[in-house]
Formats: sequence, structure tokens, C-alpha cells
Amino acid sequence: MQALHFGAGNIGRGFIGKLLSDAGVHVTFADVNQQVIDELASRHQYPVNVVGEQSVCEIVKNVDAINSTSPKVSDYIAKVDLVTTAVGPQILARIAQSVAQGIIARHASGNNAPLNIIACENMVRGTSQFKQEIVKYLPDDLHQWVNEHIGFVDSAVDRIVPPATSKTGDILEVTVETFSEWIVDKTQFIGEIPQIKGMEPVDNLMAFVERKLFTLNTGHAITAYLGFYNNIATIRDAILNDKIRKIVRGAMEESGQVLIKRYHFDPVKHQAYIEKILSRFENPYLHDDTARVGRQPLRKLGRGDRLIKPLLGTFEYQLGNQNLLIGIAAALNYRNNDDEQAIDLANQIANSSLKQAFCNISEIESDNPVVSQIEQLYTAMQNHQF
Repeated sequence: MQALHFGAGNIGRGFIGKLLSDAGVHVTFADVNQQVIDELASRHQYPVNVVGEQSVCEIVKNVDAINSTSPKVSDYIAKVDLVTTAVGPQILARIAQSVAQGIIARHASGNNAPLNIIACENMVRGTSQFKQEIVKYLPDDLHQWVNEHIGFVDSAVDRIVPPATSKTGDILEVTVETFSEWIVDKTQFIGEIPQIKGMEPVDNLMAFVERKLFTLNTGHAITAYLGFYNNIATIRDAILNDKIRKIVRGAMEESGQVLIKRYHFDPVKHQAYIEKILSRFENPYLHDDTARVGRQPLRKLGRGDRLIKPLLGTFEYQLGNQNLLIGIAAALNYRNNDDEQAIDLANQIANSSLKQAFCNISEIESDNPVVSQIEQLYTAMQNHQF
């Protein structure tokens, strides 16, 4: 089995690429970082440090690499069995045309074997959104063939893969936590579902997507924003702060009540899931910056993302949300001059008002009572009274 994987960054190499390779799949990475591409193409392997109580270094083998801007991308899509991505939500639209050209080449070559495409991104129904971008570049008379031969499989992915500098100077070395979860919608595959250890096919994907979004992503973001606000550099140090930990746990419990109402999760098991995530944030072997985790606040304050979507759920089920509101206020206070979205956020607030900026970004109505609560929390943080 062969796969083309877009994104040879830390997540691509440390998570999806590793699982595929471990399952005996030949993985070709497609990326724009020529130095990384050259090393992968030359060595055909790289080291992954899996860190936890029992840390090990594992060698990922049977890999290759090409430049994602190369015409070779179409040649690979014309023949591989699987296309995966780990490029970030903003980049999917940029690679959609290349993927479409590959699909056109696949059809032209007469290859009617199933091809499944899985976007492994931190977004809800990311592959379905990716498909919408790809279809823009496909001729109308190809749509029926695509529906019959190309599967667009949504997924939920979970593994903390912080930026890591190799002690040996190896550009390909990557560090990951022991925990990983890759859940895919089994109803969307074309042909047989590939047997890949660590990839779990389910028929209720949205329950897992929202469990991860409302818990891991919500907690991670609030830890980052409160940590950054308090001049704490790392996620570990932030979650070890008792005040921050209490708010983060409270926010995940609030979002958890939404999940329990919506998907009938077992409350005891979900609380255990929350505690597991808190312990993952504490991992002493992972050095993840609050600035990195907090980046792109405009996206994270969007209506369908990790802060506002669970908040909307508390409206739907008439549940408490005080800790979520604190996390949102902290996100609105995120001031990082190295992050374009943080600069944009600050400018929007300065040029209008906190209320108007927040309502524009979150799409929450200005007369919603939580808006004034968020204003009060934001102002208290601005005045260092929180």
C-alpha cells in the first residue's frame, strides 16, 4: 500500500506518517521545506522520540519525499491508495488545486482503484471542507467518477507534538507523547477500509470530534491563554498553577456537560478522560510553549471552534459556563507581536470596541448576556485585577 502525505512537519512525521509507516505503508511526504525533503529522500527514515514514563526512540522507515509544488504530486496521486494531510487548516485550500490535478491525472490514466483522502487537521469535518475546495478545480463531467472512486474521509486526530530541537542537530528528529488517537468515519471510505494500527474507524465520528474539540482543544487553548497572560512560558508550568488548573478543569467540565447531554457519554468515564488530558498537559518530557498553543486566536474564537462552540452548547442545554467565559476573555487578551492574528485581534478591539470585535469574530449576538460578562472579565484582566 502506498500513501502520499502532505506535510512533513512535526505532526506529519511524528503522528500520521509514523502510524502509516508502522502499518507497512510506503509513505511519500509532500512539503515545501526543501531541506527536510532532501533528507527524507536521501535517508528514507527518521527518528521519533516517544516520551512518557517509558521513553523510547523509534525509527520510522520506508519513507520518501517530494516537493509539494512539483508536477510529481499529480503522478503520485494518480497511483497511490491513500492521501493524507497534516498541514494546518489554512493550508488545505492552497493544496486543493494540486490534489484536483492529481485526481484528473488518475482518471486520465484509467486508474479506477479506490483512493481515500483523509485531512488530519484540528478542524471539524476537515476532509469535507477540503473536498469543497478540491471540487472547485474539477471539471463537471468528472464529478460522478470522483463520487464513485474517491473517498473523502473525515477524521479526528489527537496527539501532542510540540516543536522540538534535536540534541544531535538532526533536522528530521521529532518528539511526541505516548498517547495518540486517530478516529475516522468508516461510512465515507470507498472500497475496503485499510487496516492501520492506531486508526479507529467509527460510525459516530462527530461524537469523537466534539469530545476532542471540547476537551483537549478547549483545555489546551485556555491553559495557553491564561498561562501567557500570567507570563508563564510553557503549558506544563501553566497547568501546574493551581488557579489556572482550576479554571481549565472547570471549563472542560462545563463543555463536558454539553457532550454528556448531546451524546449520552458516561459521566464517570468522561471525567476520567478530562483527568487524562490534564495529566498529558503535565508531561515533563514535552516542552510546549503557551505562545505556540495560543497562536491564531481569531480562528480559535470562531463560532465553530474550541472556545465558542462549547459555549453555544451551554446555551442550548442551559448549562453553566463561567470558566469557559474566563478562557474566552483570556483569549481576547492574547497579545503576541509574533502572531499576525493576535495583532489583528488587538487592532479590531482598539478600532471599534471589545464588544463589537468579539461579536464579529464569534458571531454571538450583541444582546446575549454573556457578552457583558466577557466584557467585565476582559476589562478586569486588562486592569490586572483578575
